[in-house]
Amino acid sequence: MRSSMLNTAPVTNVAGQGRTLRLTFISAVVSLVAAFATVGSTIPLFNIYRAEDGFTNAGISMSVVAYSAATLTTLLVLGRLSNHLGRRPISIASLVLLLLGCALLLNVHDIGTLITSRLLMGLGAGLASSSLTAYIVDAAPARPAWLASVASSQTVMLGLAVGTIASGALVQFGPWPRDFIFLVVIGLLLLSVGLIAVSPETVTRMPGAWRSLRPRVYVPARVRHLLPVAAAVFLATWAAGAFYQAFVPALVEDQLHTSSPLIVGLVFAAYMGPSVLGAPVGGRFTTTAAQRVGMIAFLAGMIGIITAIATGTLALFIAATIVAGAAQGIAISAATRGLLHGSTLADRAPILSVIYLLCYSGATIPALIAGRLSHTFSLPQIALGYGALALIATLFTATAARNAHTDTAENSQHGE
Repeated sequence: MRSSMLNTAPVTNVAGQGRTLRLTFISAVVSLVAAFATVGSTIPLFNIYRAEDGFTNAGISMSVVAYSAATLTTLLVLGRLSNHLGRRPISIASLVLLLLGCALLLNVHDIGTLITSRLLMGLGAGLASSSLTAYIVDAAPARPAWLASVASSQTVMLGLAVGTIASGALVQFGPWPRDFIFLVVIGLLLLSVGLIAVSPETVTRMPGAWRSLRPRVYVPARVRHLLPVAAAVFLATWAAGAFYQAFVPALVEDQLHTSSPLIVGLVFAAYMGPSVLGAPVGGRFTTTAAQRVGMIAFLAGMIGIITAIATGTLALFIAATIVAGAAQGIAISAATRGLLHGSTLADRAPILSVIYLLCYSGATIPALIAGRLSHTFSLPQIALGYGALALIATLFTATAARNAHTDTAENSQHGE
């Protein structure tokens, strides 16, 4: 897989290519972790904003929608820009936007500031989702064969988990509970800018940057038949992630009877973190089998989560969250692996943009609906709605994945 991905587009001739690309891979992974640690760092503070500034669940949900909508727009318009201007400048631009959003959070006392900050973070995350993930795939080592897809799909989850745990701990035990985490994250983002600045470029600059801004959704014909099942996987799992961002802080306090910011961070990380561990498991199966297994386990986890909310059982909630998180890692990485198979350098940014368009659609649309419904429905009832979405996606995946066209290239990859 890796050799076929590297043969078919112009690549900058980098001295000491093997070692240099490994260092570039590490720098891109660290930077993507930093980017999404920034996004995750706000989540344990939502209950503080509710208590001290009077923010509502609907307002916080709108900040999640603003973030996701900005990410969607950026992916749609700017998702292919790194093919033309280079991975490095676009990656740096994404980190700078995240820095600006983070700086706003050093003085947030009204919902408008929070929404503006999250919107800037969404713009930065959108650029990072296409440029830094493409950078990771470009520079990933050839072995193991699944590393490129796992790193590109799961580094986001790792960053969110790291950000929420660090934020929860610093909010609860560190100085300046509303601000210190953002000072730490700003330092991490500055380090990432430095790492990317000294990393070599992996693509040559090409004309057509302005034309690339025309919204276009592109997936190569050879993997287009994989899109329906992949879309079901991305939509359902990322919808659950947005649910955790918007509503779990309130659920932990109101239904599970603890206001600890660290517990909020750990609960959110319990969903995102195991995703990273589940992803390599999916690499042992064909993409269709891994998606079916992952989504069935994901549904089981969601059933446990809803049961825990109904009974107010924190231990069951965390256990079921871990199951759902690991399962989504299996399913998401398998879907990503299928879509990236045989991709060229020119293909990767558009394919990754489509993947994240689907992911953030899953995060945005249900969160927008749930935010509206939160005025009339309780949080346990809203959780049931997310469970119904997981059920539909799982049933579709279990049937449609089995009926997908035979992918001989995928089978040969699986045999590597």
